[in-house]
Amino acid sequence: MSQPAPLTSIVIVGGGSAGWMTAAALSHAVGRSCAITLIESEAIGTVGVGEATIPPIRTFNQRLGIDEATFVRETQGSYKLGIEFVDWGRKGHSYFHPFGQYGAEFDNVPFYHHWMRESLEGRIDGPIDDFSMCWAMAKAGKFSHPSADRRLIQSTFDYAYHFDAGLYAAYLRRFSEARGVVRKEGKVVEVSLRSQDGFVDSVLLDDGTRIAGELFIDCSGFRGLLIEEALEAGYDNWQHWLPCDRAVAVPCEKGEFTPYTRSTAREAGWQWRIPLQHRTGNGYVHCSTFISEDEAAATLLANLDGKALADPRPLRFVTGKRREFWKRNCVAIGLSAGFMEPLESTSLHLIQYGILRLIALLPDSAMSPLLAREYNAQTAREYELIRDFLILHYKATERDDSELWRYCAAMPIPDSLQYKIDHFRAHGMLVAEGPELFANPSWIAVYLGQGIVPNRAPALAAMREGVPVAERLAQIRAAMSEAVAAMPSHSEFVARHCAAAPLAA
Repeated sequence: MSQPAPLTSIVIVGGGSAGWMTAAALSHAVGRSCAITLIESEAIGTVGVGEATIPPIRTFNQRLGIDEATFVRETQGSYKLGIEFVDWGRKGHSYFHPFGQYGAEFDNVPFYHHWMRESLEGRIDGPIDDFSMCWAMAKAGKFSHPSADRRLIQSTFDYAYHFDAGLYAAYLRRFSEARGVVRKEGKVVEVSLRSQDGFVDSVLLDDGTRIAGELFIDCSGFRGLLIEEALEAGYDNWQHWLPCDRAVAVPCEKGEFTPYTRSTAREAGWQWRIPLQHRTGNGYVHCSTFISEDEAAATLLANLDGKALADPRPLRFVTGKRREFWKRNCVAIGLSAGFMEPLESTSLHLIQYGILRLIALLPDSAMSPLLAREYNAQTAREYELIRDFLILHYKATERDDSELWRYCAAMPIPDSLQYKIDHFRAHGMLVAEGPELFANPSWIAVYLGQGIVPNRAPALAAMREGVPVAERLAQIRAAMSEAVAAMPSHSEFVARHCAAAPLAA
């Protein structure tokens, strides 16, 4: 039996982070055996809010063979140990969502079970943040790479990056073109579908050039030029759970060079703060029902580290996902696939895993619908799991000082999330149907940080006789303090290893 031929042509519509991450990963995976064309127009801007990331971005870069120091230097980047959440559970209160575990394991029972029992029974003061290596480093303004020695407390944390998304796209463009990707400048003005099966046959550019292909990747942003306008994949709107639908973004002069992102809850949404080597990125994600764009911009400008370097730029979005990410011979990657607001820095992660999933399921010329079915099932599940984690931030609040927070506290939530909350509130258990992007420490951080405290600790912790819990907790805190004291500051680490050259004026 003859086998279907491999793909010979892939067309990527759209640039930015989504387009050039796709081009880089595909060209690295298939080499020059398949022609890859990327179409983008310099006249079409990119959203550019994806400057904060989560640890899997390191795996993506490593897969491509990108040197970390070079990457951070080329993108004016910095390091990220987690996110500080200010005023979310209640005004005047903050907590830290770390990249890494809490404490260190010293028994067959997980560390947080012992901590929770000690805390609930009044034998320990302070938040669980006090046992996060990430937070110990972050509040001291320190950074170093994790130790490879699993016996050391310095091995218990992870990290990601802050970087300029535009510079990252430019870096990946150079990477991709060196591996044979051809860039075409122009706007797509027409999408032609095959009459026999409705597959995308070609796209027409504004200069009259027609580009045909076998597999099309839609990286055209919110518009969904191929996946929605041409193929009508449909969209699931999740605004009733995640009501913010606008953002204003503005860079400002560089302020405190923190090795973490800060998210500050405001009356009608929240403000991000992302420190880079050359500036600080800022934005106010908000709900248009409760505040105007002008009011949001004024609030943002009044809460910057320093002088604004541009006028606030408005962004509009609808949180949700496509009903089909892969339809016929078109796969949506990035904002064309859906939008999860940047509260937990998942935008580039969803691009990354959309790409890696496509590579794992890459079709041949037969374009089996079974591959699309599996891709769609896996991707939908990932979006739903991230959705529930984001909803938790809004739902778990004691704030009643504004209309947004009163709405969020009262809104119904998905049964899948309520089930998890019920387990944790009843007996401190963390439950999941399977592997998730956000693992146990992430859920613990938001539950406890925003006031969902268990009625009792998991039962097994009380049955472990002879375990010197108080002594072990004291040893962990001492080890953390000693380790942090020996680390360089974040500024010193970046200056020593990956300082960027000043940008041209």
